[in-house]
Amino acid sequence: MTTLLSIDQGTTSSRAILFSENGEILAVRQKELPLHYPQKGWVEQDPEDIRDDTLWAARAVLTESGEIPAAVGITNQRETVIVWDRATGRPVYNAIVWQDRRTADLCERLKKGGHEPAVTARTGLLLDPYFSATKLAWILDHVEGARARAERGDLAFGTVDSWLLWNLTGGDIHATDTTNAARTMLFNVRENDWDDRLLSLFNVPRALLPAVHDNTSVFGQTTLLCDRTLAITGMAGDQHAAVIGQACFAEGMVKATYGTGCFALMNIGSNFRESQNRLLTTPAYRLDGRTTYALEGSIFVAGAAIQWLRDNLRLFSDAAESEALATSVSDNNGVYFVPAFTGLGAPYWNPHARAAIIGLTRESNAAHITRAALEAQAYQTRDLMDAMKADAGGLSAEIRADGGLVANGFVCQLIADIIDRPLEIPTVSETTALGAAYLAGLQSGVYRDLDDLAGRWRCDRRFSPALPPAQSAALLDGWRAAIHAVQSVSGA
Repeated sequence: MTTLLSIDQGTTSSRAILFSENGEILAVRQKELPLHYPQKGWVEQDPEDIRDDTLWAARAVLTESGEIPAAVGITNQRETVIVWDRATGRPVYNAIVWQDRRTADLCERLKKGGHEPAVTARTGLLLDPYFSATKLAWILDHVEGARARAERGDLAFGTVDSWLLWNLTGGDIHATDTTNAARTMLFNVRENDWDDRLLSLFNVPRALLPAVHDNTSVFGQTTLLCDRTLAITGMAGDQHAAVIGQACFAEGMVKATYGTGCFALMNIGSNFRESQNRLLTTPAYRLDGRTTYALEGSIFVAGAAIQWLRDNLRLFSDAAESEALATSVSDNNGVYFVPAFTGLGAPYWNPHARAAIIGLTRESNAAHITRAALEAQAYQTRDLMDAMKADAGGLSAEIRADGGLVANGFVCQLIADIIDRPLEIPTVSETTALGAAYLAGLQSGVYRDLDDLAGRWRCDRRFSPALPPAQSAALLDGWRAAIHAVQSVSGA
């Protein structure tokens, strides 16, 4: 049997999944990954935990299954910054996670200095602490000796994919792929290369940077996972891997992934074009030297809001209980939850915004708050779909959705109602990991081409709009009032 190993390193867990050639999940191992909050707005992780947990998961899957995979694919949380010593392999600082807001003021100064148009023209991104460049600059400026060591070429920078590849190959390979490089705000997505003007703007030495490859490439080989040498032949940032796993290969197709955050990508084909509605333009994937671009809407908090209700407010003990609690009441009773714990993403881009629960009255209870948190995922998705529709001149007939939250039928139905489009859930829900496996399989000859992958996609559940338009409009009015209130408090 032909198998493929997918390493899926996410924000809250590190896991490995072994897939059959047909996309069936044969084995899974996962370990939760803690987040650290050393100061208000700061979010960090231990890079050695990321490495060790990932190695444990991959080894466990292969030991349990007894299989030797044809190839290995890597997918990962994007934008998170790690800097390490090339000689020792030791990180010089914790990983600064994509949710971290410590460089918000620097981004504001750069905006006021008129730099955002040039950044967007080169990267498709907006000046926001979400992306890697200002986090990397912070490490160089705040870790003693880091800048001098970087300029000498003693240090290496990478997003999580690069860090894992470096460790899997015993320090032999320092590389990344186009989709991860594109999220650093240092990479020119039109030219597919690091951009000297951006390196100068953020004061980042080129010597720090990894080589950049297409999503299908022989990235390296590892002997650390089993008693055989395995080729690592696929790599993509998590949202881009989900585009592959959801087979969104035709122009206009949209996928939305509901994990820690929610990220929606629309395939816009081979021509780069800037969004006029505060979305991002990003490589969806790059194969055989050709880039396919996407419009992306980034929501920073989706499933993390449910995790917060569980862990911080203790409204339930298991996230799966949230659906029953939310549906135990007939409506939200006027309660709206804006989950801006790490600022607002698209289309607002306000790093200073903070979360709020609005509309509370004496009769409000845990069920109303939980319902409001789940409903927020539909309203946030509508914000993204409206922006995509304005940019593209239309929206696909249906949206393909995946991620942990799609197990919640209430959320799926409300998203379909609010965006007024059917929501399709695939048979294989682990589309991010599947996408990494598909990429590895494309390079290693397991699959012929994208048409081969597209033919394997199957719909498991379909949610069609059922809410009366007037009711949907009233809910959206309440959401927009809540967003306005949060923006007003933050000074936006």
